[in-house]
Amino acid sequence: MKPVTIYTKPMCPYCVRAKELFTSLNVPYEEIDVLEHPDKREEVSRQYNWMTVPMIFIGEEFVGGFDDLSKLAAEGKLGQMLDLTTTA
Repeated sequence: MKPVTIYTKPMCPYCVRAKELFTSLNVPYEEIDVLEHPDKREEVSRQYNWMTVPMIFIGEEFVGGFDDLSKLAAEGKLGQMLDLTTTA
């Protein structure tokens, strides 16, 4: 499974929804609070031209925000991106 990193800030409903989605899939994630680490937010914002949270990464790939994550899940592509595998 690829590592997941979510840049968030407190009281962000989209951040909560993104974390809930990963939790429902039993996918662990690293959460980085951008209010505690403004330098990291600035770095991601500059590199990906993205100003809002959540900022979601799967492995080294920038996914975008919650709407982008939700679309991947609805299209059935999220499990493939995460390298979720099942064994029989």
